[in-house]
Parts: sequence; structure tokens; C-alpha cells
Amino acid sequence: MDFKTIRSVLIGVFCLVLVSAGSASGAGFALIEQSVSGLGNAFAGGAAAAGDATTVFFNPAGMTRIPTQFVAAANIIVPNFTFKNEGSTHTTGAALIGNYGGDAGVAKLVPNLYYVKKIDRLAVGIGINAPFGLATKYDNRWVGRYHAIESDLTNININPSIAYRVNEKFSIGGGLNIGYVKAKLTNAVDFGTIIVVAPQNADGFAKLEGDAWGAGWNLGLLYEFTKQTRVGAAYRSKIRYTLEGTAKFSNVPGALAALPNFKNDDIRAHLTTPDSLSVSFFHSFNPKWSIMGDVTWTNWSTFDELRIRFDNGRSDSVVTTEWKEVFRYSLGATYTPNKAWTFRAGTAYDQAPVPSDRRRTARIPDADRLWLALGAGYGFTDALTFNIAYVHLFINDTKITKSTADPEDRLRGGLKGTYSGYVNIISAELKWVF
Repeated sequence: MDFKTIRSVLIGVFCLVLVSAGSASGAGFALIEQSVSGLGNAFAGGAAAAGDATTVFFNPAGMTRIPTQFVAAANIIVPNFTFKNEGSTHTTGAALIGNYGGDAGVAKLVPNLYYVKKIDRLAVGIGINAPFGLATKYDNRWVGRYHAIESDLTNININPSIAYRVNEKFSIGGGLNIGYVKAKLTNAVDFGTIIVVAPQNADGFAKLEGDAWGAGWNLGLLYEFTKQTRVGAAYRSKIRYTLEGTAKFSNVPGALAALPNFKNDDIRAHLTTPDSLSVSFFHSFNPKWSIMGDVTWTNWSTFDELRIRFDNGRSDSVVTTEWKEVFRYSLGATYTPNKAWTFRAGTAYDQAPVPSDRRRTARIPDADRLWLALGAGYGFTDALTFNIAYVHLFINDTKITKSTADPEDRLRGGLKGTYSGYVNIISAELKWVF
């Protein structure tokens, strides 16, 4: 494969990820679907398995264990989030009017691509993926429309990496992460209450869009006690983005159209994606059976608020989140009955970073979740392997409790109710060793 072909593949996947990425399935707005073989084990052993080129993302030190190869994958993420109203109130004390919003989950295709080149004790690689993303969308007339209608965060990450095998047991690797984010947020505006004429019956519409580039890094260590047992640790840094874009308002009443608060304007917002640390183990009992496990810490305290600043000097739009640090725990097993077939299973418990019902937001109705994963792989030849995986995420029912006594929500309304949800993920991957 020549350089022009490789470049064409990378550009094509770049564009596909940029268009498609979204629908967070990990806690917060994380997307950890970076390996279909790993997905079949619920990403247990992610930093220690080092079974294919996807180790560029999970632990770049693992590149020293694998031959030169390409891995390309597609993940279909199908979330379901439904809201049940339980006494939501307007700032006047009246009930908020509107329907329940329908299914706010948005199905998305999330592809990724990895390439690793082995050069004796050195290995180089690159990954193109989407580590973060978000997509929710409610009916325009739902009861919480002043809080959120559509929320869409797209992220693409370009991750060139290098690794070195220090000796037979120890490898080290690292990489640069060049990230791009693009966001769109929409919600209704209760102009009827602002002009004190027709509360909840003269709605306008606000659409905020922006994008930015940022950079970070990742580092990994891999230690092999024996050929059958190894442990790994991997750290990914936070990335700070300064998004710049526009705010556009529509259906603004004539009495307010002249005010700067509701004129189209340039905006700015800061977003810092979290840093994380994973520690994993992998052990083969024999050529047929292996087990693996992982603990991952994610520093979601980087997302303490969503603040939009307007160039015309009007007051900032603020949603306080106060997210916290969380852990994800996973265990998995792999069965390889013969040279061609591999079967995988795994489970994980993923903590949500939301600290309380009061700080939950309709844009990201996050809650703790349990993963159940299954996967299989078939080797057509020594060079070509196909992997598939299916995961179901059981998401705990959770409350949202907003109050009009909070200045942030005085005009948005006291949204109160229960969210129920789940996520299905279907993934396929092709590995080509050459």
C-alpha cells in the first residue's frame, strides 16, 4: 500500500467521523467505542490486551507487540432516552405546558481507523477516532423546551503515536492528540413571559453554533510478566477548546427585536474534555481461554459549567453542572476454540459524573449504567480478520429537579421528572495484517 492510498483512506475516514460522530454511550459525553474486539469484552483489559492496532488509543505502548496492520471499524449507537413529567412548574407557579418530548436519543454511526507500522523494537502508528460526542433531540413543544431541544457535539481526534520496546518485558509509548469539536445547541425562548403578555404561548427559538481545535497527549506503559500475563497503564490528557461561533434568534416579538439581547451575535465558549487514567490486566490460562480486567478513572470535574459569552456584552448564558470524577470497572473473557474463531464476552459498570438531580441537564440526562457485551471474530486468512460485537447498556432511571428559585432557571422553568433509557451498540471491524 503506497502513501497516496494511505492518505486517501485517512482523509475519507476523517470526513466520515466528522459527519457522523455523536450519541455518547460512555458516562458523560464520552465515546469509548474505539475497538470492536475490545467492545466484545466491554473494554476490559483495554490498556493491557494490545491485540491489534486499536491499542493506539487504549495504550500506545502495546504497538510493540503487534505486526504492521490496518484496522477499520464502524459502530452504530442507538440510544433511547424518554422523559416523564412529574410536576414541572413555570416561574409564575403555573404548570409548564407541553408534551414529554418523545425519544430524545439520536442514532449515530461512529467510525474509526488505526494503522501501526512495526520497525524492529520501534513501532509507529496513527488513529483517527471520535473520543467524545453527544446527540439528543426533543420535540419542539415538549415541556422542557426552554432548557433544550437539540444538542449535538461532534469530536474528531487525530492521534499519531510512537512506542519503543525497552526489553523483552517492558514497553513505553506516547502520542499527540489533535482534536476538533463542533457544537450545536438549540432551545425555545419564552418571549411570552419576557413581555408579560402570553407566558408559554409566544415562543421564539435560539440556535448556538461554534467550533474549535485543541491539542493534548497520551502516554502508556506495558509490562509482560510472562508471555501469558501482562499489565498496562495509560493516561490521556485533557484538551481545552475555545469554541467560537454564532447565536441566532428567530420569532422574536417586535417589542424585543430592537434589544441587543435578542439580536444575532458572535459567541464564545470554553470546553475542556477530561483527562483519564486506565490500569488493566490480561492473562491467558491456555491457548483457548483468556481473562482481562480494567479500572478507568475519568476527571469529569473539568466540566463544571456550560457558559456562553456574547460579544455584544449581554449577560452570559450559564448552565451549572459541577460534574465529578468517576470510575469505570470492567471484566471480560475470550474463548478461541480454533485458529479461525474467537468468541468474547464482558461486563462493565460505568459511573455517571452528575452530582445530583438538581445538576442534571436535559441536554445530557446521564446516569449510572451496566454494560453487557458479546463479540466474535473470524479469521479468513492469517492476514484478514473480521470482528463483530453487540452491547446493551442498562441505564438507571434517574431524576431531574430544576427550580425557578435558581436564577439560571427562572425563565427556563422548574423541570421535574424521571428519565428512563438504554443504549444498543452494534459494531463491525476489519483487520488487515501485512
